[in-house]
Amino acid sequence: MKIAVTYDEPTGEVFQHFGQTPAFRVYDVKDGKVAASGIIPSGEYSHGLLAGFLKDLGVDVLICGGLGMGAKVRLEEAGIKLFGGVKGDADKAVEDYLNGTLDFDPLAAEHHGPCHM
Repeated sequence: MKIAVTYDEPTGEVFQHFGQTPAFRVYDVKDGKVAASGIIPSGEYSHGLLAGFLKDLGVDVLICGGLGMGAKVRLEEAGIKLFGGVKGDADKAVEDYLNGTLDFDPLAAEHHGPCHM
């Protein structure tokens, strides 16, 4: 399984806007534990293309802060399970997800406001 987290590299925190994230930290999970991780810049990908970018990377789960409804729909269409409204340390968020204790907001896209895709 692969888990991607919107990533603020200087702080190591979950970046709070999916469509503007400068990078993703991608975690390879084997037997319920992180086997490896790496930072992948989001590059030239815009709001509308990020879901496809993550799908091409083989991502199964996305942990992020806020996101628009359009992004949520595109992630669902790509088969990526979404955990939005997450704050704090990215590594801890993944650890919490794997332990079944991740604090997330299932309505994060609805709280984000209009989507600009």
